[in-house]
Amino acid sequence: MFNMYKFRFLIILLFITNVSNAQELLARVTVGTTRVASNVNKNTFQTLQTSIINFLNNRKWTSENYGPNEKIECSFILNLESTDELNVYSASLIVQTARPVFNSSYLSPLINYKDDNFTFKYLEFQQLDFNENRVSGNDAQVSNLTAVLAYYAYMIIGFDALSFAPHGGDVYFQKAQNIVNNAPDGRSITGWKSFDGVRNRYWLAENITNTRYSVMQDIYYSYYRLCMDKLYDDEKKGRAEMLNVLNQLDAFNKENPNTMINQFFLQGKSTELIKIFSKAAPPDKARALDILVRLDITNASKYNAELK
Repeated sequence: MFNMYKFRFLIILLFITNVSNAQELLARVTVGTTRVASNVNKNTFQTLQTSIINFLNNRKWTSENYGPNEKIECSFILNLESTDELNVYSASLIVQTARPVFNSSYLSPLINYKDDNFTFKYLEFQQLDFNENRVSGNDAQVSNLTAVLAYYAYMIIGFDALSFAPHGGDVYFQKAQNIVNNAPDGRSITGWKSFDGVRNRYWLAENITNTRYSVMQDIYYSYYRLCMDKLYDDEKKGRAEMLNVLNQLDAFNKENPNTMINQFFLQGKSTELIKIFSKAAPPDKARALDILVRLDITNASKYNAELK
């Protein structure tokens, strides 16, 4: 005999399972408080950390369903510092994510970025709400917390999607751009405007959505899908594609010097690039070295030591 109650239970169970698997991010969050005034209740920051984890991991950011093995692993490292205003904190935020490489257990760095322009207000047990149609709430300093988190959530999803399909992240980059366009505005809030600096949230969104710089999207896709995903099957072909990517990157930088997206792309990749080109033929190694020391000045000495 057909058991309707058992059938309904199975349907509910499947629904719950699908919902729990639907979210896109698997974020690790660390809140550092070494520079917060000693008279502040430190339990507040444990609550903040838990709230951010729930905000990032339990919210549905896209219309796609992500299985347990498809969730994007990422980390948010938030280091706080007290300000003169009650419950208002100045912070640096390090956002990191890596992308699995086909046919291997290796994770290739995708984003490794430090945002130093982050000020927000938080009271213990404060609800973290975000509405993409109304980014800035009644209190700009309160809404700035979720606006920044949502911005980087969309950037993480966008760059991950781009690494698998040409222009695969466009819809998510546009959502990040929407947050920039409607960002909270206040005296102590920075990072959302062109005049706030040359490397901030505004410029990252502007660069990745600017059709003039669309070759950077091709570079991202080629780097991961045509190079990293091919290395384990055909190392020679993968390395040749990587050199092509560096040549494209070099040409882009000559035409558009000092753009944020160029430096953003290279951050966190020095060790990976050295490993790839350390086994290259001398002419290819020399060409890679010539480009890398010019484009990634921070790691120039590292490239010289390993690739000369």
